[in-house]
Amino acid sequence: MAVVVLFPVYVVVVTSLARQSDVNDAGGLVVILRHIDFGAYQQILAGGVVTRSLLVSLGVTTVGTLLSTSVVVLAAYGLSWPGTFAHRFLLSAVLLTFLFSPGLIPLYLTVRGLNLLDTYAVLVLVTGVPLMAFNLVILRSFFMSIPQELFDSARIDGASELRILTAIAMRLSKGVIAVIALFFGVSYWNNFFNALLFLNSPEKWPLQLVLRTYVLQGAGLPGSQFAQGAVHGAAPAPTLATQMAVVVLAIVPVLLVYPFVQRHFIQGVIIGAVKG
Repeated sequence: MAVVVLFPVYVVVVTSLARQSDVNDAGGLVVILRHIDFGAYQQILAGGVVTRSLLVSLGVTTVGTLLSTSVVVLAAYGLSWPGTFAHRFLLSAVLLTFLFSPGLIPLYLTVRGLNLLDTYAVLVLVTGVPLMAFNLVILRSFFMSIPQELFDSARIDGASELRILTAIAMRLSKGVIAVIALFFGVSYWNNFFNALLFLNSPEKWPLQLVLRTYVLQGAGLPGSQFAQGAVHGAAPAPTLATQMAVVVLAIVPVLLVYPFVQRHFIQGVIIGAVKG
């Protein structure tokens, strides 16, 4: 099973490090690396479209994950106390989003009405919303499973609600919050559809949309580093090694983050499955 999973990743990495002559000799993807060449990485990291899109993806993923996780934690904590102001109405509104989706056209009209088209804010705000209701219900259930005596004793000692949230609720639910943050992070990192729908300027595209253009369509982007020497301003198609190098860049951040979250991930999934 490990060989089946790792072999495609190995082929992608080896092809990205191969010379163009070796790629031509292999007739496509390279399995045995005869010469190591970092030319594809030097080319895409030279400050062109790929470098800029990588920074865009990192920024959108970081800001979006922090913002979405913070909103879910605050909302779940507030809705975990029955009897608070508008508790039933707000909880019902959240649960209704499981049953009814706004649809693509109303969403586009809303984004256009808010003047968010062709802005980075639309990637941050729109991408995380579909996951919020599910994660909120999971985290709310976990908050409600914490013994209420802990919160009551903290209030008797004079702790504020913010202090109780950060010192008790969040500290006891680190595993669940880590899993929720991972879900948000992967969703932000891999999402390209919202960028395709709402961004008109290619210089604002995230890495996944550039990856889609390079690898699936095999086309270059106007103004990219690959446009040097182009005829009539048309960007030439990137080489196979360049395509595979972009793929490697797209998967490396997730591979680097996952080992640090894995311990919390297993713990959080088990807790969510048992108590959610």
